[in-house]
Amino acid sequence: MTLVDLEDLALGEGGHLLVARGLATSPVIAVRGRDPALAADLPAWCRSLGHGLADLQRGAIVTATITRTTADRWVGAERAGAADPRAPGAIAATPPARWGLAARGALVEAGAPAFDFPLADRDAVWTDDAARLYAAAAAAQWDPATAIPWDARITHPPEVEDAVVQVMTYLVENETAALLVPARFLAQLHPHFREVMQLLAIQVADEARHIEVFTRRARLHRDALGTSAAAGQASLHTLVVEPDFATAAFLLSVLGEGSFLALLHFLRDHAPDPITRAVARLSAQDEARHVAFGLAHLARHVGIDPSLRGRLATAVERRHAALAHTTGLNADVFDALVLLAAGSWAPADLRRGHAAVVALAAEMDSGRQARLARLGFDASEAAALSSLHTRNFM
Repeated sequence: MTLVDLEDLALGEGGHLLVARGLATSPVIAVRGRDPALAADLPAWCRSLGHGLADLQRGAIVTATITRTTADRWVGAERAGAADPRAPGAIAATPPARWGLAARGALVEAGAPAFDFPLADRDAVWTDDAARLYAAAAAAQWDPATAIPWDARITHPPEVEDAVVQVMTYLVENETAALLVPARFLAQLHPHFREVMQLLAIQVADEARHIEVFTRRARLHRDALGTSAAAGQASLHTLVVEPDFATAAFLLSVLGEGSFLALLHFLRDHAPDPITRAVARLSAQDEARHVAFGLAHLARHVGIDPSLRGRLATAVERRHAALAHTTGLNADVFDALVLLAAGSWAPADLRRGHAAVVALAAEMDSGRQARLARLGFDASEAAALSSLHTRNFM
């Protein structure tokens, strides 16, 4: 029989760990100790766990025999996949609601409450790239206070500064929608898909940071921000209210943020000052990851369920019809982009600036078609769907 000597350690000071350790290796153990409360604590502890207690001897040295119960609180428990997503069977096809908030790979005790996580279908949300993209996102986080040269000198004319403010106002509006969409689905995602959950969370953090820096750049030399057009709000509204995760990811990340990435590169290349250039460059790095996640998860989904392509095409057509009555891109934003690309009011410069914005729209279209092709749309389908994308860019 195994002897567990507690010496003067009380059961409530950690002595129970030594007793439990002994029972884990032997069905019957002898326990002794000098703690005065041991004679009362041992019977209570055994009763609470169902262990048998015999031969209890009180005195300066307390002794007893404990027999391990045959009952096991972990009977009926199940392993919630595996912590390593690369392990065979690590990611469940449909993790049960009773796994709840348990860490993937944990042993989940029977009787845990069921949580309502509507997004619990691996094929709808998972991508093997999630862990890599999250690691890249975590490593690439930047501090707005130190990463951007806020004290850099601005020498461009007041009208150009007004154009920067208008574009920044537009960016804030669009990035707010880009924050709200993943935030809404984040709360619906089963935590079993933790890498996707983390990726959505850091995407929300990225957008929050973008809103901060765009607002700060707009207010750097102006008290008031620019204009917000009803058409732009209508376009973003269709994104915010989209109830389907795959469709929302497609419209936002693959089409919208993909086009927005080209806009940020445009602003980086035509920025009239180092501050605007840094804001656009750093934000574009983040947006590229958002687009990569949208493409990776949808490419996997389409590979499993090719009919998804038809539903995505219908979503584009439905959104186009819903926005047919709107005027498209805010005219103030278009004019601001022209002026930024021109850099001056000289007619020749304005002609060049206008041509640059027209080229930007063509680049956006080309990028959308390329991303649609990656999802399996043929060239004619990709061209048709890209042409139906909102003129508000996002």
